[in-house]
Amino acid sequence: MTVRAHAVDAPAGPSRVHTYEPPPLGPLEVDVAVTHSGICQTDLGMVDDHYGLARFPVVAGHEAVGTVAAVGSAVDPERLPVGARVGVGAIAGSCFRCEWCAAGAQHLCPERDDVVLRGTGGTFASSVRASDWRHVPVIPDALASAEAAPLLCAGTTVFNAIVQHGVRPTDRVAVVGVGGLGHLALQLLAAWGCHVTAVSTSADKADDARRFGAHDFLASRDVPRARERFDFVLDTVGADLPWDDYFGALRPRGKLCVVGVPASPFSIGPMSVLPAEKSLVSAVVGPPGVTGRLLDFAALHDVRAQVEVFPADRLDQALDHVRNGRARYRTVVEFSPQR
Repeated sequence: MTVRAHAVDAPAGPSRVHTYEPPPLGPLEVDVAVTHSGICQTDLGMVDDHYGLARFPVVAGHEAVGTVAAVGSAVDPERLPVGARVGVGAIAGSCFRCEWCAAGAQHLCPERDDVVLRGTGGTFASSVRASDWRHVPVIPDALASAEAAPLLCAGTTVFNAIVQHGVRPTDRVAVVGVGGLGHLALQLLAAWGCHVTAVSTSADKADDARRFGAHDFLASRDVPRARERFDFVLDTVGADLPWDDYFGALRPRGKLCVVGVPASPFSIGPMSVLPAEKSLVSAVVGPPGVTGRLLDFAALHDVRAQVEVFPADRLDQALDHVRNGRARYRTVVEFSPQR
């Protein structure tokens, strides 16, 4: 099998077709013929080498939906049959031996297979290989492939925040940012049963926020007046915030959960946190069990990524669309079926 991938040879450079022959399948591995792949800010971080981690040429992408093309000898064909519609997300394998894997936290495994760090093994390609079939979820029939792809990173990240930090249906929650992660967080939290407030610097997103399930909209400049209003604040933006203001908006024992990546170190006054036992926490992509629950929850409650779809031969335009902040709200690249 020849894989037809879209590689970038230099930071922010144009993509080109890169072909390669993958090695023989290992016992636990799965080859997935990609039909759709979401574009995440982390993909741009690799393509533009924001983190200094890129090894060029880079084939980015880590939110793929496609069909099983082949499985290794140790994969149960009844659990993951050839032709099944599946996803390959940000983590495509783990050791299943360490204390974290044994506790169901495979996303914290020190040997996890981070797709975005592979170099040429990303999902902007005709095919992608998962190193362990247990990280390859079946996509529910109710979810369209283009809308399901962003759930495999953006969606599982915000859902993991909800699950891991014990958000209750009775909680009052604020979501900071109505963007790629935020628009999914609003839908998930509303379906979870929470009273949800969207927080944004963009007043023109108020109507969209309410369409995604927000009960209220709060302009960012008004956060200092929202004293002790929320049990949980989910920050989805990759920017520095006035952290003391957001801690002030938390009720006692409230949690501020950051899933975006701020540009600078956190600066928080101790009296914003200590007297009322408030917490700064984080979340990353969920383990396989959480991602599977997310997909079932999204199918049951009609949670969908709002997507704009580009054909694969317009990948550079799609990347620029995200790079320039024009995505409403996730950008997905559609690939031709495996030939």
